[in-house]
Amino acid sequence: MALKHGLAAAVLALLGAGGLVAQEKRSGLDYMTPETRAMQEDDMSNPGMLFIAEGEGLWQAPAGAANIACSGCHGTAAQSMRGTATRYPAIEESTRRPIDLAGRINLCRQTQQKAQAFPAESPELLALTAYVAHQSRGMPIAPPADDRLTPYRKSGRDLFERRLGQLGLSCAACHEGHAGQRLGGSIIPQAHPTAYPLYRLEWQTLGSLQRRLRNCMTGMRAEPFAHGAPELIALEAYLMSRATGLPIETPGVRP
Repeated sequence: MALKHGLAAAVLALLGAGGLVAQEKRSGLDYMTPETRAMQEDDMSNPGMLFIAEGEGLWQAPAGAANIACSGCHGTAAQSMRGTATRYPAIEESTRRPIDLAGRINLCRQTQQKAQAFPAESPELLALTAYVAHQSRGMPIAPPADDRLTPYRKSGRDLFERRLGQLGLSCAACHEGHAGQRLGGSIIPQAHPTAYPLYRLEWQTLGSLQRRLRNCMTGMRAEPFAHGAPELIALEAYLMSRATGLPIETPGVRP
């Protein structure tokens, strides 16, 4: 117990005394260096755009036993998918439970195209999810006003504020109490999921919000939830409601 509190105290000491209160809501992009900002904002320099191009190919390619493409049902993504990413996670009527955008894409593959679901973090799922989300770039996050999501958002908020792992830290301890300060040379953002899937220079590839959440849990020395776990969906539902009004940036670029 003493070791746990000692490690937590050391981390908080690195963050500096006190925390930031009543901050203006800001995208993680606001905390990036000019070089990283320029990379994200220039489509010719943004490495995530390579995945957008791959996603467009997948959108147009027939798949599965039904031999139909996404475009066969939904037409032009720029029209039919505009605004879609701003309102996920959303309740899936067949299960009456929330589902994220990647999960919805896989469900559509299975039920409409009669194809196998793409594995979590597979290049195909990331590319297609990013392509769909990209159609909402610049639009404000607007979670659905669905009362059925309320208990899941509450569960996500509880998880966001819960102390986890050997360090006994919570997401809120860093991303609300110390947002804008530095830890290990990096500025701590407010943890708004505006740019996912995003290209992380550390990863040298595109990655999902769930991958980032799992990385954070590992950094807290906590056992990360499995990809697709209800806890991660609930946490995303809360984070998206918390980020209401901020614009979608997909594909983002981060260090």
